[in-house]
Amino acid sequence: MNDFTLFLGKFLRHGTKIASIAPSSPALSRLSVSGIDWDTVEGLVELGAGTGPITQAIAERARPDCLVIAIERDPDFCARLRRRFANQPHIRIVEGDVRDLEAILNHHGMSRVRHVISGLPVPSFPRDLRRDLFAAVGRILEPDGTYHQITELPWVYRGLYRRYFNEVRFVFEPRNLPPAGAYFCRGLKTQPGE
Repeated sequence: MNDFTLFLGKFLRHGTKIASIAPSSPALSRLSVSGIDWDTVEGLVELGAGTGPITQAIAERARPDCLVIAIERDPDFCARLRRRFANQPHIRIVEGDVRDLEAILNHHGMSRVRHVISGLPVPSFPRDLRRDLFAAVGRILEPDGTYHQITELPWVYRGLYRRYFNEVRFVFEPRNLPPAGAYFCRGLKTQPGE
């Protein structure tokens, strides 16, 4: 089964628990990892790795000594990711929940990262899960770190991310199906309003 068929099947069965009807395009994946200084970054986290298009974009840029923790909750996606990145020991595939970010990082010898890249369907999360996600991100993200979030509804969620971050920038990517983009966020607020 190819990635598109697997993704579509999951979307049809689980709806908004899966971020999209299809994996991110190469263009959207490249966009989601832009703005990272690959010469200096020592570790980063990917949330909601799916079948791995963003993980692949990271793998093409990250140095072998840059530890990449790709977290995915779905066991079928995880199995595919483990096969796909088996020969890249600096990429660790973790089947887990974003609320356990600190424990996952600690298990891999990390406490903080400079960048978090997310493919999660954050706007469809219940409010308490969204709050838990950003609280967990706040505990592991370096003070000057960035949070990158892909979205398939361009511009619609700017207000949502502004509730959580001081700086929010959006970049449109029309070459995705459907057209999409990425939010680049910095300065996580300690008392976000929701």
